[in-house]
Amino acid sequence: MSHAERFHAPPGPYFLNHSVGLQPKVAQLQADEAHFAAWAADPEHVWDEWLAAVEGFRRALAALFHHDAASFCPQQNVTSGLTKVLGALPRRSGRTKVLLAERAFPSLGFAVDRSVYDIEFVPADTDPTDVDTWRPLLTGDVAIVLITHAHSNTGELMPVRSIVELAAEREIFSVVDIAQSAGVIPIDLAVWNASFVVGSCVKWLCGGPGAGFLWGRPDVIEKCKPVDTGWFSHVDPFEFDIHHFVDAPDALRFWGGTPSVLPAAVATRSIELLDEIGIDVIRQRNLDLVGQIIEALPSEMVVSPVEPERRNGTVVVDPGIATDALVARLASARIAVDRRNAGLRISPHVYTSAADVEALLEQFVR
Repeated sequence: MSHAERFHAPPGPYFLNHSVGLQPKVAQLQADEAHFAAWAADPEHVWDEWLAAVEGFRRALAALFHHDAASFCPQQNVTSGLTKVLGALPRRSGRTKVLLAERAFPSLGFAVDRSVYDIEFVPADTDPTDVDTWRPLLTGDVAIVLITHAHSNTGELMPVRSIVELAAEREIFSVVDIAQSAGVIPIDLAVWNASFVVGSCVKWLCGGPGAGFLWGRPDVIEKCKPVDTGWFSHVDPFEFDIHHFVDAPDALRFWGGTPSVLPAAVATRSIELLDEIGIDVIRQRNLDLVGQIIEALPSEMVVSPVEPERRNGTVVVDPGIATDALVARLASARIAVDRRNAGLRISPHVYTSAADVEALLEQFVR
């Protein structure tokens, strides 16, 4: 079976993997097995099955990102994970700011704005892919640097390891958002050594909505006291003593109250499938197809970096005054892309074919 045959396909070429990845055909089976079947057959003991499904999700993430399952905690989305981190890290005198790129996804800024911290932006008119842009801004009043590994509107990749190392030298916590890179860029969390990583399975990981996650470095987790907590954050959730609460020793202290299980169950099979295919294989397929697009279009149309090492799986192109007509043609041909201020976002995955790309490019030359 080809890679494409393992996913439910839309009626035309699909390039929206930066938004929603295609559903693996095994996802519904996983949902039935891990959630609905147990619920119908034995509701009295169904929590045993549901909690086992969540542990499966944590193990799948651990295998994908090369770290221990205990360091992962399910979250609803990236913003919920970030919010919990912002409220849990120890406050330090004089450290009042969170530094993030102005080009980052707005939801991150919204979360910081409602936190106890002030926002400091890496200005949008600077180059956030250059670590020297960050260097003078990582000052003594910065508590946390929030790094978007891949920017959604440009496809730019940030030099995460270099920024994390620089932050660590200055005793600044680091949080990395991998929503737009997980599933298309190989990631080894041990290499980065960030304080926290937050991500989502709805995009390149093809896991659907609601399956977000938080990873924390063990030595940082033990310093954290989450505010948004609950009985599943307890070292023993079934103790049921309202006068006694002890944080879970691992990342589950960020979990909270009664958890959502179905999204984790669905995403587990997707993560396992992509890990089986190989993120390096997915990455190479994406590079080949994006290269086909970049080579065919005038260089002035290409907004994203042309160097593969500076780009995630998305290429943004700006056709200029012809954009409206092109968007209409693409929609008529049932070719799925989307439009942002910088241009059209185009994101081929492992199930995308060269013929799909040719069909896309044909609409540019009409």
